[in-house]
Amino acid sequence: MADQSYEFSAKNVDAAIEDGLRQLGVSRDKVEIQVLDQGSRGILGIGASPARVRITVRPEPEPEPAPVQEEPAPVEEPAVEESVAPSMPQADVSAAAPVVEESALQAEEEVQEEEAAGAETADDEDESIAELATSLLLRMLELMGVDAQVERRMVQAQDGETPPIYLNIVGNELGMLIGRHGETLASIQYLVRLMVNQKVHHWANIVVDVDGYKERRAERLQQLALRMADQVIQTGRGVSLEPMPPNERRLIHIALRDHPHVYTESTGEDDRRKVQILPK
Repeated sequence: MADQSYEFSAKNVDAAIEDGLRQLGVSRDKVEIQVLDQGSRGILGIGASPARVRITVRPEPEPEPAPVQEEPAPVEEPAVEESVAPSMPQADVSAAAPVVEESALQAEEEVQEEEAAGAETADDEDESIAELATSLLLRMLELMGVDAQVERRMVQAQDGETPPIYLNIVGNELGMLIGRHGETLASIQYLVRLMVNQKVHHWANIVVDVDGYKERRAERLQQLALRMADQVIQTGRGVSLEPMPPNERRLIHIALRDHPHVYTESTGEDDRRKVQILPK
């Protein structure tokens, strides 16, 4: 079956990807993403254009039908007279057994070597992308006149996604890199992803943080989501949270997606988009 492609647009690439994955009901590892237009904010709102992405859903492999086995018709054996057959020398199968066992072990070792080689190639590619992203981020900080270092590590993936490359900027007085509601930090992350994408020709999952701000923010948002859920249960009325960027709204949705008494939905447009927590 041919791959199915869909185009989505939003104010930036991350928002377009998030909206597309949500509408299609698939995770990132089930699709291929092509950035058609990075979008533009224009000058004072003039000449602004939305970002556009094409999301191609990979088809699920169709299971092969089980072969139909026909039972052979019973064959009547002719009656034979009992006779004493002459003893025949038995073949020595003990010598063939080690040969078969050795062939099976050799085949298994070859499969393991191929799997190890594939994993090593993927690890090498991730390491190469991480080094490239780190170098570009350090150069950006240098041009901004910011004295800081970049720590990188792999973090646990969510919802079956590819584990992101986590770049944490450390130093003194780095609040300017975060900005109001993390808007400056989001722009830095977007630029790093964009530059890496131009080099490797595919969208790499890179997360840029400043002194662990995003990790602390994620913990606070999860606590907020649970607190507001309790309030909804007690009052029986839904609540609306403050407008948030796509990545923070996603954290609220994930925190409450399995809650037995409430559910979440996003409302609003562009910068005013927010999460509502509603009773079931």
